[in-house]
Amino acid sequence: MAESAVIGIVRPVIDKLFQLLFEEAKLFNKDVHREVRSLTDELEIIQCFLKEAEEKRETSEANDGVKTWVKQVREEAYHIEDVMDLYLLHVAQHRRKPQNGFVGFVHKISYLIKVQRPRYDMASEVQNIKASLIEIKNRGEIYGFNSLELQSRSKATNTERNDPRLGSLFIEEAELVRIGSTQDEMMRWMIQGASVRSVVTLVGAGGIGKTTLARKVYDDEVVRGHFDCRAWINVSQSYNTEKLLWIMSKQLFAAGEFTSGDLDTTTEDLISSLRQYLKTRRYVVIFDDVWQIDLWRIIKHALPSNHQGSRIIVTTRNDTIAAFCKETSSDLIQKLQPWSLENSWELFCKKAFQAEFGGHCPQELEQLSLKIVRKCEGLPLVIAAVAGLLSTKKKVVSEWQKLSDCLRSEFETNPCLSPYSKILFLSYKDLSYQLKSCFLYFGMYPKNYSVSQSKLIGKWITEGFIEEKRDRTVEQVAEEYLIELVDRNLVQSRQGPYGGRYCQIHDLMHDIILSKATELGFCQILDENNSKIIGKTRRLSIRGNRENFLGTVKDSGVRSILFYEVDKLTNSVLVTMFEKFKLLKVLDFTKVHLDYLPKELGNLFHLTYLSLRNTKVKKLPKSIGKLENLRILDIRNTLVHKLPKEINKLRHLRHLLANSRDNAIGYPLNDVRGVRIHEGIGNLEDLQTLVTVEVNPDRIGILKELEKLKQLRSLAISNLTLEFGNIVGAAIEKMNHLESLVLQSLNHDEVLDLQSISTPHQLRHLVVISRLRKLPDWISRLENLRLLGLSFSMLTDDLLKSLHSLSNLEHLLLYKAYTAEQLHFEVSGFPKLRRLVLRELEGLEVVKIEKGALPLLEEFEIGPSPLMKEVPSDIQHLQNLRSLKFYEMPKQFVVGIQPIEGPDDLKVKHVPSVRFSYRVEGKRNLVYKLGEPDLLEHLEQ
Repeated sequence: MAESAVIGIVRPVIDKLFQLLFEEAKLFNKDVHREVRSLTDELEIIQCFLKEAEEKRETSEANDGVKTWVKQVREEAYHIEDVMDLYLLHVAQHRRKPQNGFVGFVHKISYLIKVQRPRYDMASEVQNIKASLIEIKNRGEIYGFNSLELQSRSKATNTERNDPRLGSLFIEEAELVRIGSTQDEMMRWMIQGASVRSVVTLVGAGGIGKTTLARKVYDDEVVRGHFDCRAWINVSQSYNTEKLLWIMSKQLFAAGEFTSGDLDTTTEDLISSLRQYLKTRRYVVIFDDVWQIDLWRIIKHALPSNHQGSRIIVTTRNDTIAAFCKETSSDLIQKLQPWSLENSWELFCKKAFQAEFGGHCPQELEQLSLKIVRKCEGLPLVIAAVAGLLSTKKKVVSEWQKLSDCLRSEFETNPCLSPYSKILFLSYKDLSYQLKSCFLYFGMYPKNYSVSQSKLIGKWITEGFIEEKRDRTVEQVAEEYLIELVDRNLVQSRQGPYGGRYCQIHDLMHDIILSKATELGFCQILDENNSKIIGKTRRLSIRGNRENFLGTVKDSGVRSILFYEVDKLTNSVLVTMFEKFKLLKVLDFTKVHLDYLPKELGNLFHLTYLSLRNTKVKKLPKSIGKLENLRILDIRNTLVHKLPKEINKLRHLRHLLANSRDNAIGYPLNDVRGVRIHEGIGNLEDLQTLVTVEVNPDRIGILKELEKLKQLRSLAISNLTLEFGNIVGAAIEKMNHLESLVLQSLNHDEVLDLQSISTPHQLRHLVVISRLRKLPDWISRLENLRLLGLSFSMLTDDLLKSLHSLSNLEHLLLYKAYTAEQLHFEVSGFPKLRRLVLRELEGLEVVKIEKGALPLLEEFEIGPSPLMKEVPSDIQHLQNLRSLKFYEMPKQFVVGIQPIEGPDDLKVKHVPSVRFSYRVEGKRNLVYKLGEPDLLEHLEQ
């Protein structure tokens, strides 16, 4: 159910008030306790008004008074949160250590004086806040907000409102560059398909052309003549099932057979009447813009499967709804993808230059036009709208540059474009308040930025967006949130090169997010185009060298700061920032030119997320031990070699990420330097990620402590020796949730004996960087394994035979791991393998790939292998191959591959590019790439 974004601000404040009442109940006097309880009640009542206020604010019913009221509620909620957090900070800073005797007595009196004072101050603040909330509530009643009325009003159908998608129904045939082939396929399904009633669901992002395609098929003369009756039902977000059934009856029944008096208004009667009428008729019904599963759950009963060849088309933005509508083998799901740049360009030119230049773009406008087309990201409705607007402009660079620079504001204010902005905004409006906050968070990242899924989820959690559920971890709930955003086609999710996933959003949706986020005080951007903060804001994204941002931001209640492309932050700036923004929860210094952290970091009691990734920081201050709320600490690829023992005080720490490489399971699988830790790490029983810890022979007790970390999902250990095998095995045996494991030996000659490890069936990622006498038997029994990396193993036995049973393996990375002459990939093995890396297998002479083997392989890398003389056999049968790379192969091998233009099945679909990168000692590097480049051009580093 769609909920007000402001509820996403008020609800957590209410929850925090309840928590404060519970934790401080014994310390508050009865009057203060009663006042805080009353304050909570007032917020509960105001929350009931917010949904109606938000509805009014987003329609023509909104006036300046309503907008001001919503803003006042938001700012008062922020104020309440600030008061509570400042109180908790003060209590934490003056928490006394237990002492005995006279000194202990003096300290106790001092503590009571310091802590009781803020309690009295808070009591006064609570009374003031309550008075303000009562005034806000009374003002809301003046505006006529009534939560009881809202419930009945929400049942009203949305079909009577002006549909912002109306223009999509009437795109001219000449403009449909890409829809033609899909339309022909749909036509065949409509006319020649099975005799049973069939459902096809058109699913895709807003503006992708679902409604346009459905309308073209629905209005086709052949379709009109083929069916006895037909109906087009606009559903949209708010609908009334009985009214939709009534409208459907009116359209399906023959003239004179239906009057409004013939049917009762109950759902059961309407369904019964429709079933009876359609029993012997061939019908086609379109349900356009479906947002709720419940609609199909009810309305399908009115549409009998009568073996007359009846058809139903459903359009939706939600993959979950599409899957729900597919009930039989004859039902189909048609996923509409964004248009290619080529087709987008053709549509743009036809629309923008239709009156002049013969539909062709003038040379001087090509570069700007391509930039504008890319911003539309393959959405035909948006392309047509933008091109239509440009067709009215002078065909000069200055005019087009203006529109390119202010496309976001044009979508908000220009009457030609605002309907399309509303189309995109509908998807946001339908989200719950938790999902709204998660989605708005994408505004913190630059446009076209691909953020790693794990990092995004970590920030959502530490920001407090994720609702805890009894049977799942917050990480699992956050992943469910992300999956829902992907299913709703609001977020694009792509798999990265080493098993991780990356997310990004549509360029124009990014603009809508920023507009909404600024309006709500959710976040703001400080860069060369925005140098001032408007009003209050909770989060800052600082881009470029803006050391003066401290003077720009007046609101000390900022909770999150993310830095991008910031070269330098001086020590004085950091100290001032830590003192000014005492309530910070999230700090991301990734890639900032930073080599020192001042001790004032320890003042940030509420800090939950700290990233120093890719900085030059050498040492963490001991004051980090004061960050008792810290959940995520990311010091990957820094110069930190040793953690202070104070880390062991962070009892709520869940993810400790510390290694010298950006990705411990990446490629190449060379040494991964870990960090040294002190004994006591076993105290951090909430840890889920520990990557990478370095062990030493004289600190074997640390390894034994790992047994206490039973919640670990990801573990990486370096500097292992032969005698550590049994200890590591005993620890892993107790980690029932472990999904990722990296084990690295002290050096390349050190042999690890991993046979004693009890099979961790849940493992998904396994990397071993060590010499092995033999491949451990338990590896072949890892049914859930998705990635396997072996480095410096120097195995001699038939490796593929040992791994043959890993039916779910997607990534196989071998680096100096195999010394035999041959690798033979048989038809029955590795059915899901997508990436194969064979690096520095110097004894390898032959790679055999049977026809039909590796059916899903997309990326293949090999080299140097100086003894190989020919291309792997049957490589042309790898139907899904997209990238083929050879490194430093012998001259005769390169000569042998030169005549190859590409696997036969790829010649037609792709234009392969071949380039020789460099020559090394008579050898060449050949990189042979097939297909279009990866969409994730700006992977987060």
